[in-house]
Amino acid sequence: MIVGLSVGVIRFYQRVAPSRLRNACRFEPSCSNYALLAIEKHGAVRGWKMALNRIHRCRFPNGGEYYP
Repeated sequence: MIVGLSVGVIRFYQRVAPSRLRNACRFEPSCSNYALLAIEKHGAVRGWKMALNRIHRCRFPNGGEYYP
């Protein structure tokens, strides 16, 4: 249930967030796609923790390709 709600929140963000915000991600896959992968693979609590840690790292000189 929590996983489904989390996925729904992220999908909603992907639809309504301004394109300048969505296209500014330094990572591949994007932070929101990474969050989806992490939540589906590790569950809601650990997945959100991983996603928030990644968003925290999303500033110069970080970036690159990372998968959960």
